Amino acid sequence: MTNFNDIFKSSFMENVSSFSLTDTLIGLAFAFAVGMFIFFVYKKSFTGVMYSQGFALTLPSLAMVTALVIMAVTSNVVLSLGMVGALSIVRFRTAIKEPMEIVFLFWAIAAGIVIGAGMIPLVVCGSVILGIFILIMSNKKTNITPYIIVVNCADEASEQRASQLIANSTDKFVVKSKTVRADNIELTAEIRLKDNSTAFVNEICKAEGVKDAVLVSYNGEYMS
Repeated sequence: MTNFNDIFKSSFMENVSSFSLTDTLIGLAFAFAVGMFIFFVYKKSFTGVMYSQGFALTLPSLAMVTALVIMAVTSNVVLSLGMVGALSIVRFRTAIKEPMEIVFLFWAIAAGIVIGAGMIPLVVCGSVILGIFILIMSNKKTNITPYIIVVNCADEASEQRASQLIANSTDKFVVKSKTVRADNIELTAEIRLKDNSTAFVNEICKAEGVKDAVLVSYNGEYMS
């Protein structure tokens, strides 16, 4: 008849005896190395508004934790089912500020999964290719820089004069918003410069009825 000691020896002790410290250290070392590479790519390719040091440091830690979990799950079918049930109740509520942050999160998780499964050459080659691609695309410069111009005019006639000056001095002129008040008209437009010259803004400010004009760089995602 099976007693508690037999169950303890057949399940727990066998798992302990099958544990390989060398394999675990190798897997965690590769997970840390790949995670630091992801951290480096994220830092060099970041083009958002606010750089988060905490999020960047999460990437290598996430790769290591995922690799550790996968190494444990692949060694025991019962443990894998329990892990799925445990992780199903976890809810992550941290806001993602940049779309590219999702890519780096999935990259770190996928690297940990692949390393935990023992396919280290796959994750090394894939990470190098993906990292080079992200660095090239993020550092690619474009010759067409978008701008936002905000013009405050006294009346409709001055608004038309300012609009005509903007249209004649730029390659593209698209009105984004227009605010009309009793003594002021605020015109906001997206423009593309012809030769990167901003001298036309001074001419607009000198036009009759124009109170002021503000030109700001616009990355296509944020406008204040």
